[in-house]
Amino acid sequence: MTMTAAPEATVDAAATGVYAALFSALSDPARLTILQHLALGPHRVRDLVEHLRLAQSTTSKHLACLRECGLVDVRAQGRASWYSLADAAALARLVDAAELLLVGTGAQVALCSHLTAGTHPTAGPRDAAPAPGGVA
Repeated sequence: MTMTAAPEATVDAAATGVYAALFSALSDPARLTILQHLALGPHRVRDLVEHLRLAQSTTSKHLACLRECGLVDVRAQGRASWYSLADAAALARLVDAAELLLVGTGAQVALCSHLTAGTHPTAGPRDAAPAPGGVA
């Protein structure tokens, strides 16, 4: 997928889906925080639990997602598992690109009603956020 293709080029739906999956994996604040910590060097799950103040099971689920997506690697050392970035340079380039976009757009992305569940002006009943307690 490229964003600089000639006007007559077709959109590759399969590639677009893969890109969407990557950005979905990166869309969770806890997973981004994990990646930030791993950019500093390898961490054990217990180190990340301490830094993030999340349950061990939640941290492990986020790490499993990142690992399955190919964003982090794991190596066993004794009874501990050490997690590290699979490609630190590529992730740094992606973050740099995101920072460039944010310079141009400011806080608009944080204010986008399309990204805030149930608050878009045209949201219908099926688009509404669930009521407290999970009952709509």
